[in-house]
Amino acid sequence: MVAPAYALALTLAVTAPLAAPGYLLLRDAVSTPRSYLTDAALGLSQAAPRALPQDFAVALASTALDGGIVVKILLAAGLWAAGWGAARLVARLVPDAGIAGQCVAATIAIWNPYVAERLLQGHWSLLVGYGCLPWVAGAVLRLRADPPIGLAPVGAVLFWIALAGVTPTGLMLAATVALACALAPGQGRSRMWCAAVGAAASVTAALPWLVASVLSDDWAGAVTDTGVEAFAARAEPGLGTLGSLASLGGIWNAEAVPASRSTLFALVSAGVLLVIVAIGVPLLLRRRIGVPLLVLGAVAVAAPALLATDAGLALADSLIRALPGLGVIRDGQKWVALAVPAYALAGAAAVVVLRRRLPAVAVGAVCCAALIATLPDLTWGVGGRVVPVHYPPGWPTAASLINADPAPVAVLPVDSMRRFDWAGDAPVLDPLPRWLRAEVLTTGDLTIAGQTVSGEGTRARAVQQLLLSGADRDALAAAGVGWVVVEGPGPELDLPLAYRDPDLTVYAVGGRTAESTLRTTMIAAHAVWLGQLVTGLLAMLLGSRRAHRRDHQVDRPQGGDQQVGGHVGPGR
Repeated sequence: MVAPAYALALTLAVTAPLAAPGYLLLRDAVSTPRSYLTDAALGLSQAAPRALPQDFAVALASTALDGGIVVKILLAAGLWAAGWGAARLVARLVPDAGIAGQCVAATIAIWNPYVAERLLQGHWSLLVGYGCLPWVAGAVLRLRADPPIGLAPVGAVLFWIALAGVTPTGLMLAATVALACALAPGQGRSRMWCAAVGAAASVTAALPWLVASVLSDDWAGAVTDTGVEAFAARAEPGLGTLGSLASLGGIWNAEAVPASRSTLFALVSAGVLLVIVAIGVPLLLRRRIGVPLLVLGAVAVAAPALLATDAGLALADSLIRALPGLGVIRDGQKWVALAVPAYALAGAAAVVVLRRRLPAVAVGAVCCAALIATLPDLTWGVGGRVVPVHYPPGWPTAASLINADPAPVAVLPVDSMRRFDWAGDAPVLDPLPRWLRAEVLTTGDLTIAGQTVSGEGTRARAVQQLLLSGADRDALAAAGVGWVVVEGPGPELDLPLAYRDPDLTVYAVGGRTAESTLRTTMIAAHAVWLGQLVTGLLAMLLGSRRAHRRDHQVDRPQGGDQQVGGHVGPGR
């Protein structure tokens, strides 16, 4: 239990500030006391279904537990799973690395620039999917390596892929890892069988956003600006784009970068990680079962680097314009997560290589300390930047008012991102869409470094034009607007005032729109995902329990004979 305890300690060192009361509200991370199964949460809106089934899961969980606590628990669990899963993967593939190697692997999985940058960007659900990757790899590799031994490995594949699928990107990462590991050598299930299990689990887990993409086609033809340049991987000081990606950094947003990676000290951080990984790679190459993960890791670094070139940007732009659903590829740096299982294994293998000259405990301790010391500001919420905040008292009051009559809501200012004095210096997504029962009309437009990347909300954009042009109540009501909310200081509107305080102003307009008739279909698609999550978990736990009992019976002497490796042999 040393490795999971160590991974938990690292996780707490990162997430400790979130134990305080309050809500995670940082760039893309939005948590609220309660969420609801609105059309938007089910994927029935003009926006591309990027947050499915995340919003569905949080809405269900927040009926029993405060939504802010739900998000904080899931974030911490994702990081812990990453470290513990990396250690488990090492125990299977590099067992001679011992506890020291497992701790190095856990450190690489948790204490790296990718985690820091995605925390600062607010991608908590992506980090949940990230934490599932080593578990997916371990489950599929077990199917390949071992003879069929019950439902536990299959249940594990179903569960971890479904959990990673809390967000589409997480599912795509998990599915890719599963396919790569299905190609590993082994004497267990065939490559085709393992690939089919991984593919089937991925398709059923993807049903929420696949069905939403088919049913809600408003966003599919709305691409006016793909935003590939704004979201391309970025070179960090002294490293270049390839070096930044190879060292698990290079996020597109320069503001979502820990301070130590924004100076030439990034060279030291990158050097320590890459030297440790490089030492262990030759050993992994000789142990063929890890080769697919190594190849996947190399591709995960090289492909985003190529996408950041002029030719790569042109290619990505063309692909997204032809198939808007491929907009997920524009943030190339997030795919570097696919390299982490290989990096973790290589870090553990480095302990095996170096212990020929030094004790394994010393090697592990030095490697872990060096990795932590060269990214010191990951500690305590990335240097105190990932901390909970408190909503002003007017927010729950306004939410209760609108939730009592959940008609569509238009919001000013028109930008999707906000800057609130009470929420820190970083911009945040508007919390209202996740706090209200009502549809909140939002365009999804983003302004990045002075460049506006248009979203898919054409109806919201038309309503915003009405607001900005001073349209009266009748015109807004005819457009289906029920409420207008002005967040922070804003214009005085000639509309019936329903609530006002220094933080919010709410106007009652009275318009209505019909609720989508496709809600039942979307709830059914989400139910399939949830069913896979629960079924996989039960099969994994029950199968593991039965296997434990079977192993216990195998090891127990019976009379004059004892069982060895599953066969009865003479006692000795």
